[in-house]
Amino acid sequence: MEHSEIIIGGDTAGIEWRVPVFRFKGSDAKAPSVYIQAALHANELPGTALAHFLLETLREAEADGAILGDITVVPQANPIGLAQSHFGEMQGRFELGSRTNFNRDFPLIALAERETLLENLDRRSAADRLKRTLLHTALGADLVIDLHCDDESLQYAYIDDAFWPEATDLAAALDMQAVFLSDGESSAFEEAVGHAFKHQGGDKLSSVPGRLAVTVELRGRRDVYPEMAKADAAGLWQFLAGRGVVSDSAHRAKDYAGPAIPLDNIEMVRAPEPGTVLFHRDIGDTVKAGDLLATLITRPGEPDGTLPVKAGHDGLIATRTSARYARRGEDLMKIACHEATRKDRKPGTLED
Repeated sequence: MEHSEIIIGGDTAGIEWRVPVFRFKGSDAKAPSVYIQAALHANELPGTALAHFLLETLREAEADGAILGDITVVPQANPIGLAQSHFGEMQGRFELGSRTNFNRDFPLIALAERETLLENLDRRSAADRLKRTLLHTALGADLVIDLHCDDESLQYAYIDDAFWPEATDLAAALDMQAVFLSDGESSAFEEAVGHAFKHQGGDKLSSVPGRLAVTVELRGRRDVYPEMAKADAAGLWQFLAGRGVVSDSAHRAKDYAGPAIPLDNIEMVRAPEPGTVLFHRDIGDTVKAGDLLATLITRPGEPDGTLPVKAGHDGLIATRTSARYARRGEDLMKIACHEATRKDRKPGTLED
């Protein structure tokens, strides 16, 4: 195993950021290579815990000669966000200097243009240098897995149509309860990788066999427990074994039994007015159109001071906010529905 660091100079004097990188050299040049990163949103730590236990397994596998394909693991991809604390709470989603999402504004390039990512790096901000360096590293692999989590959430993933249904093996190995089929039209890390894979050097490809770019949502931000992380690491190991990245005679493929839902079928339940949130339904619940999801206390103490929030469609509650006060228009839930929930969704991600 090679342990190195990506060093990112700060935007002010005396500051330097270090990103740990673990690399395993495979013994089979024909085996797929894989890049795994966690905590690009620095306060999303289930992936970091998974990577910690996966690295233990990979070191043992290396000693046994079971590493077939090259493997790169970045267990904590965002030291800039990790250091951002505001009034005692880590602010790991947005870069405070530019107010941009750490998982947006990745360059959309063809795979053949990979080396252009590192041009004139010294003229760019620290956050931009971090993004370009991570993307450059990832594009050296065949399979790219970006480990995130939601707020309160089931285990699910965003997978571009170009990689589906080949990626059912990943969904099965990680016991995902849903897959959101994305359109690959944003500048998020996983979609920037997918863009490069689909535009390898010419026209856009509708499918890219043998390649993968995926965002895995490892339940919620507070779901960081040793046994849970070990189980997730074991699931990812099974995926790697199935793809021939590692050798495991005990590997047995599983079938994915969950739904695969286009983003147009995701109902974003938002607060129509500000208020205290009283949830009536939880993640994992199946609901019908018209079911009561939450009550908002909009004017405490007044006879007409509450407002019901109901489901617009039948579906599965995939995520829920952990906040118990909502501003007007804030997300309360995502429901994976059996039909399109709207016709005006812009291409790209569901949230900023």
